[in-house]
Amino acid sequence: MTTPAIALITGAGRGIGAATARLLAARGWDIAINYARDEAAAQQVAGDVRAAGRRALPVRADVADEAAVLAMFDAVDRGLGRLGALVNNAGIVDIKARLDEMTTARWRRMLDVNVFGTLLCSREAVKRMSTRHGGAGGVIVNLSSIAATLGAPAMYVDYAASKGAIETLTVGLGRELAAEGVRVAAVSPGIIDTEIHAASGDAARAHKLASTIPMQRPGTAQEIAHAIAWLVSDEASYVTATVLGAAGGR
Repeated sequence: MTTPAIALITGAGRGIGAATARLLAARGWDIAINYARDEAAAQQVAGDVRAAGRRALPVRADVADEAAVLAMFDAVDRGLGRLGALVNNAGIVDIKARLDEMTTARWRRMLDVNVFGTLLCSREAVKRMSTRHGGAGGVIVNLSSIAATLGAPAMYVDYAASKGAIETLTVGLGRELAAEGVRVAAVSPGIIDTEIHAASGDAARAHKLASTIPMQRPGTAQEIAHAIAWLVSDEASYVTATVLGAAGGR
């Protein structure tokens, strides 16, 4: 591994983030486990990371809060060392609705977490990874969604718009940092069987929509974790400014 084997994963207490933390730990990474509220879940993931023989650092921070993000990165610096990978996994969705039924408060929170949070965390990671800042290189992996391509009409176009912004950021930042030892890529999952569907008001949504997926089933958090693990590995050393689809053919 050419970059420091220390990864910060936002939203790592459950779903794709938790699966990624466990998989990277099994592959030799020390993990900073960011969470916003559920400390018990984050501690459980930390226990799994330690059981794999790696260091774990649970750290609480709302990624939309700049002061909290700065404190989180400082805690990682002191507790684990120089960062080698950032996985911008933290994100929110909301109840299914049409645009003309949505509030500005919903939009602001959606963009604050999904877009502003990714920008904040990426900025701090670049300061630590880029050779321009004396870093040893690294990888940033952003979590997008097939909604960025499909638009999520009459469901959550605001979420889709936030993920479209993530894909644009991935391409632009990847090219900006390409000569500074930092790769930037994104994974665009389709319908994945995680807890996020409950936040949209339909916990069983992933399985209800299985027939709309060419592979006829929702994906798993573990499958997306494998895509992320490949992107942060040296096997993907020539991959940057790229969005990797993982949507079962959608």
